[in-house]
Amino acid sequence: MHKPILRQLMLAVLPLLLMLLPALVQAQDMTVLSVRDADGGQDYSVKLQILLLMTALSLIPGMLMVLTSFTRIVIVLAILRQALGLQQSPPNRVLIGIALMLTLLIMRPVWQDIYQNAFKPYQAEEMTLEQALVRAEQPLRQFMLAQTRENELHQVLLIAKEPTTMAAADVPLDVLIPAFVLSELTTAFQIGFMLFLPFLIIDMVVASVLMSMGMMMLSPLIISLPFKLMIFVLADGWSMVAGTLAATFGASP
Repeated sequence: MHKPILRQLMLAVLPLLLMLLPALVQAQDMTVLSVRDADGGQDYSVKLQILLLMTALSLIPGMLMVLTSFTRIVIVLAILRQALGLQQSPPNRVLIGIALMLTLLIMRPVWQDIYQNAFKPYQAEEMTLEQALVRAEQPLRQFMLAQTRENELHQVLLIAKEPTTMAAADVPLDVLIPAFVLSELTTAFQIGFMLFLPFLIIDMVVASVLMSMGMMMLSPLIISLPFKLMIFVLADGWSMVAGTLAATFGASP
């Protein structure tokens, strides 16, 4: 009985609020989208900068996957878990945590460059927000270009209908990012294949032994899993995988 009455009251009050909103905004000086000229470019109001910062914070998970080494690391760890024959151990949260920590370590030089040459000058009001963003883009671009393959970059340039003879420094960021992600996927599957081979050999040997003994009803995975875990632990597999992943990005293991 009360729901129709509340709905009618809301429909009656909503237009009034919409009419009063501009007056309230003007009265309290809540100008958000204001841009002023500054030396060497344009600067934005503090409220607009806060709005841009909050928007950027909501995009951090997506930026983490397409701008850093996170994608390659988490895919390799997932393939390694599958090669060991483990379904839920380590759990997905643990793999994501390991990938995140390795990403922070591998990307540390990039973060330090952005902090020293973009964030600190902007915080000291030595450059505008636009200049700081342009400066912060440079180390990320260098990192992505170093990891991007020529085939993937060529394919994305064709998709974007850009000249394929374009110099690497002139490649637009919206073209470089998908090329970088495709290159990361290719490299991750190549590393995963190399990790899968020794465990596949163990499975084949155990299956051959069981067939020769006539125990065809016994699953080879049940017998091979302890051997794979033992070999992986004795070889200090987790440290080797982390060092190999760091070395693929040019970081010292």
